[in-house]
Amino acid sequence: MTELDGVWEVERTGGALPPLVGMRKRINGTRGRTELGPVGVRFAVVGTQLHYRRPLNGFVDVLTPLDGGWAGRALFRGREYGRFRLTPARRKTMDLQSQLVKHIDEALAMEENVKRMLDGALELFDDPQVIDLIEHHRVETEEHSLRLRRRLEARGASPSMVREATGIVAALAKLPLDMVRPEKAGRFARDAYATEHLEIASYQLLERIARRAGDEETAEIARQNRGEEEAMARRLDEHWDLFTEQSLREEAAAV
Repeated sequence: MTELDGVWEVERTGGALPPLVGMRKRINGTRGRTELGPVGVRFAVVGTQLHYRRPLNGFVDVLTPLDGGWAGRALFRGREYGRFRLTPARRKTMDLQSQLVKHIDEALAMEENVKRMLDGALELFDDPQVIDLIEHHRVETEEHSLRLRRRLEARGASPSMVREATGIVAALAKLPLDMVRPEKAGRFARDAYATEHLEIASYQLLERIARRAGDEETAEIARQNRGEEEAMARRLDEHWDLFTEQSLREEAAAV
């Protein structure tokens, strides 16, 4: 690896060169390529000189270090015809504020998904304890969604509902919540318990991103929502015997 290795943006600084807008040079060891869109020409790297190959024999770029980049002289058969500058190519990275909006939006999509899951479960149970458990968390989940919507609005964004499921939303989508087969209670408990912990992890991440972005209100919402998800996970823990007994009765009745 040499100090020239990498991707460099090219800027004209003088002479007979065209504007060079969008031009880049990619260098790797003793080889490189000057690119403008899909079109490119290859060169050999000899020290700090770039020697172009056929059909551009005779063209050479001579480079000297300059402020973290390179100053270049474009030569043809030893005669200078233009000057340029190479600077490190800017990486397209999502800024912190955009990342925060993305994570709020994903958390909102997550809660909307959970609401649908809880609505489906309510139609399938007749045990008062289970119904009370689901209804209580259904109200909490609605409040979670509302809090997140407000934080999106405060940041000038609107819900996308994550059109392409990613991260936590994709994980939730993989949970079967298979309520049409026997053992509905056990399957609900298993999937609900897993869902709660996915939500807890999501809010752990959201809180920390919000804090780094200087958005303490969103960080507080993440902490508040996470606390209620943790409480729901504990309530599920307290009902494993009930879910197990009901699952066994359902399985026996189906035989």
